[in-house]
Amino acid sequence: MADPKHVARAERLQHATGALATAAMAAMDAKLPWFATLSAQDRSWIGLVAQSGISAFVEWFRDPEAHSSMPTRIFGSAPREFTRVISLHQTVDLVRTTIETIENTIGTLLPPDDVPIVHEAIQRYAREVAFAAATVYAQAAEMRGAWDARLEALLVDSVIRGEADESVRSRASALGWTGAAGTTGAAEVAVVVGRAPAEPAEVRNAGSNVADLVRHAAREAGADALCAIQGDRLVVVLGGTSEPVEIVQKLAPWFGPGPIVVGPVVKDLMSAVTSARAAVAGLRAAVAWPGAPRPVPADELLPERSLSGDGHARRQLANEVYGPLTMGDGVLLDTVSAYLDSGGSIEATARAMFIHANTVRYRLKRVADITGYNPLNPRDSFTLRVALALGRLLNPEPGSTVL
Repeated sequence: MADPKHVARAERLQHATGALATAAMAAMDAKLPWFATLSAQDRSWIGLVAQSGISAFVEWFRDPEAHSSMPTRIFGSAPREFTRVISLHQTVDLVRTTIETIENTIGTLLPPDDVPIVHEAIQRYAREVAFAAATVYAQAAEMRGAWDARLEALLVDSVIRGEADESVRSRASALGWTGAAGTTGAAEVAVVVGRAPAEPAEVRNAGSNVADLVRHAAREAGADALCAIQGDRLVVVLGGTSEPVEIVQKLAPWFGPGPIVVGPVVKDLMSAVTSARAAVAGLRAAVAWPGAPRPVPADELLPERSLSGDGHARRQLANEVYGPLTMGDGVLLDTVSAYLDSGGSIEATARAMFIHANTVRYRLKRVADITGYNPLNPRDSFTLRVALALGRLLNPEPGSTVL
């Protein structure tokens, strides 16, 4: 049977709830500068939470065992947006202010004999409320994290599929994307594609996922990153760097085994589809170059991409390598063709063209200056050979452009 004195004490405390709630709101206005900056609606929500908390305390005080869940239910009167309106730190300030107000006010509302008992109960109750607040914010953080992950995956998928539009800007903004170097979506961007990793021990021990670790590593390197795992591949959209290969070298441990392909740098997030297309094509073709560096720029895989059926790579080689060599009298094209056909021998090229070996060297240097590919380098000579073959197939008229 309940103690009559305790029942009477609980009744007196019940009658004092209105005055305690009013005093708590007044204390918030006086002690918390940020409270006054909230909208009327937000202040009303907080008032409801404070009143609910004091009423819940009375019920809990009346019978702690029967109402053990009361501390965790006091935030139920606030909408889901409550955790976005004020931070956890500010919520702690509210709880502290409310508890202090009750402690300072009960002496004027209750008989002296009640005060020590209620004061002790408040201390126990405040601890439970603190745990309840932490739980509410932890759940909200988990929900936001899950939503952000889905939003990020949608954004990266839009870039990969070439559907980047104004919605990409808004989605990136919602995720806090700044490109690390300017306004939202305005910084230089490159898309990186590699194999998705099996979950490494470092990830398990850190309690994080691969995307979190990639984003953190990118920020440490001075760039911004959006990440998504699509099947067996990991896609990273890097922003705020004109040297993405250097950044990706620091991200490489979080990719799975195999090649990592870095698409060309484009001007902004809206143009990232161009970089994504080259990176995906490069990943598909990289198997044809076992000795490729890791990471490798997509443009260094142009011959392999061309052989695998990438029309963009074929046109790029025809227009940017073969095309310039056909300009003028075509002597550079004839020289590099003869050089490649001779097996890379300058002397044999000179004999075949009835010119001096130094003339061959000069012309080959001009080829390197114009195209960016040095015929004396075995890898570059392979690229030149593929470019010449494609040019003759796609660009038969000297000086014309393949569309």
